[in-house]
Amino acid sequence: MMSKKSPQLRFEGFTDDWEVRKLGDVVGEIQSGNRLPKDSLTSGNIPYVVAQTKNEGVFKTISKKTLDYNGNPMKLFPGNSISFSIDNPEAMFYRSTEFYTSNIMRVIHADYLSHQQYLFILENMKSFTRGYDWSRKFSGPVVSNLEYLQPNEQEQCKIGSFILAFDNIITLHQRKLDLLKEQKKGYLQKMFPKNGAKVPELRFAGFADDWEERKLSDVANHRGGTAIEKYFDKDGVYKVISIGSYGLNSQYVDQNIRAISNEITDGRVVNSGELTMVLNDKTANGTIIGRTLLVEKDNEYVINQRTEIISPKENFDSNFAYTILNGPFREKVKRIVQGGTQIYVNYPAVSNLNLELPKIEEQQKIGSFFKQLDDTIALHQRKLDLLKEQKKGFLQKMFV
Repeated sequence: MMSKKSPQLRFEGFTDDWEVRKLGDVVGEIQSGNRLPKDSLTSGNIPYVVAQTKNEGVFKTISKKTLDYNGNPMKLFPGNSISFSIDNPEAMFYRSTEFYTSNIMRVIHADYLSHQQYLFILENMKSFTRGYDWSRKFSGPVVSNLEYLQPNEQEQCKIGSFILAFDNIITLHQRKLDLLKEQKKGYLQKMFPKNGAKVPELRFAGFADDWEERKLSDVANHRGGTAIEKYFDKDGVYKVISIGSYGLNSQYVDQNIRAISNEITDGRVVNSGELTMVLNDKTANGTIIGRTLLVEKDNEYVINQRTEIISPKENFDSNFAYTILNGPFREKVKRIVQGGTQIYVNYPAVSNLNLELPKIEEQQKIGSFFKQLDDTIALHQRKLDLLKEQKKGFLQKMFV
């Protein structure tokens, strides 16, 4: 039985206790989607929703021509609905426009509920799934019997409007971040030579010389890692760089692993201006293989096994190196991987790969440009993460 009857944080003017309700009593029947063979999909503008979390579950946009396949009508669900998966806790979204959905999805729709009320219900459902035993299907009957505390309609709408406003701000920041990432992708394509060309499509003023092809071993020295797990200590002075330290954005992921200083670890400390490259990947699709980190402080990081320290020589700018090693060069690294379910590369093979380099002055210009762009992307990512944490904090106090 729910003992607490009101949330910690409320809008002014609301003091009544919240009431226990069953979701099925509020929303009525919970409907099922339809199984739709992928080969029957046609292009169009109506979302086809499946149990994925990316792109809010939208697999493809399709036309109403799919309304009839194998003689069976495909159900078109109205907007102002909630779609959720019976086996994926994160595939749960509010739908503002009409949509099709798959047979493992369920749909909540009631004409008399407002957008704000749906958002209130959605947050209660998300809260419930955090402690749910997902060995059992999150079926319609289970959801219908879900008990939660609900205020009167006016307070529901106030809370829903707050969520909507916060979501709109988050969406705006996400779009800005996505745009910056797309801009970076475009600059990478235009500011580095491709298909055997000697010069890139886009250059800074004052540079006209051809770029030169060099082996990585010609422009950088290297030092290999070794197993240092026995020197891990929560009070250690060094942050450890290992396989799990490489983020998908080629930024350091702090796993809170530290190592002590001794003869073994001191020999594998990364200096400012040096880079580290991961040589293993625990997945077959290679999401981190060949990714490179740029270290900007002395005596802060130490490498574990299967990571290589790359030390640029005088004619190889560190910021430029970080950009090209994570960009065009990494595509070459991915073509020489070995292994199956866990892939790897050997550094001698990596160091023998070619990369195209301009004069050091142009490298510095390009490196500085991409560093500023990366710093801007990182700033927007931090703002977005902070907004999501703020929303989470508010919701914890605004719901019972």
